[in-house]
Amino acid sequence: MIKCLAIDDEPLALSQLENCIKKTDFLELTAACQSALEAREWLQREVVDVLFIDINMPDLNGLDFVRSLASPPMVVFTTAYSEYAIEGYKVSAVDYLLKPYGLDEFLRAAGRVKRQYELLHPAAAQQAATSSSSSQDGEVLFLKTEYKTVRIETAHIRYVESMSEYLRFHTDQFERPVTAQLSLKKLEAWLPADRFMRVHRSYIVNLKRISEFSRQRITMDNGTVIPVGDLYKDRFNSYLSDKYLNG
Repeated sequence: MIKCLAIDDEPLALSQLENCIKKTDFLELTAACQSALEAREWLQREVVDVLFIDINMPDLNGLDFVRSLASPPMVVFTTAYSEYAIEGYKVSAVDYLLKPYGLDEFLRAAGRVKRQYELLHPAAAQQAATSSSSSQDGEVLFLKTEYKTVRIETAHIRYVESMSEYLRFHTDQFERPVTAQLSLKKLEAWLPADRFMRVHRSYIVNLKRISEFSRQRITMDNGTVIPVGDLYKDRFNSYLSDKYLNG
């Protein structure tokens, strides 16, 4: 995981930055600060890999703050003023997000951060690749359902549906869905992020089992249609954009 520090003096902008980081699988939010001075105190105690920082802040602006660091981490600047872009790149910023930005724009910047991180930390990148290749179709989970424990291979999961305090696992392993008491949030954190994605407050889908996508609706390989929620559509569309061969 790439450790992040979010810095913005505007509470709403900081909250958006936090949410975007939390929705990005390979980023870990270590802290959120409302000033560069607060961030400086944090960095004296902790080490982070990247700063997502606003430029136009009182007391000490983001550019001057980054210049003041002896060994600055990677930097992504966020600001409402496009004239700062050239100055941002002069301090070797990885990217520059112009407010207002959406999740898709954030994810593109995060992708650049990831590529830069892998160049700077080849051993970590290799470890991540090894971990990804080892977590293949043999992955299993055990679920307590009714009076027994059921073994499910993750490759056989088409999608998971939330039903209040319960989850319903739709698979090609069993004729009927398997129901277990579990939160969708906990399951989302456990499942491999490269193969499963939450696309709605009530659904997680197996990306390898999608056959069609149209009008914010996913069609699974068994014909089931699943809606894509407004909070999740940017992330899903970003995933799709990486897969297009014909634009």
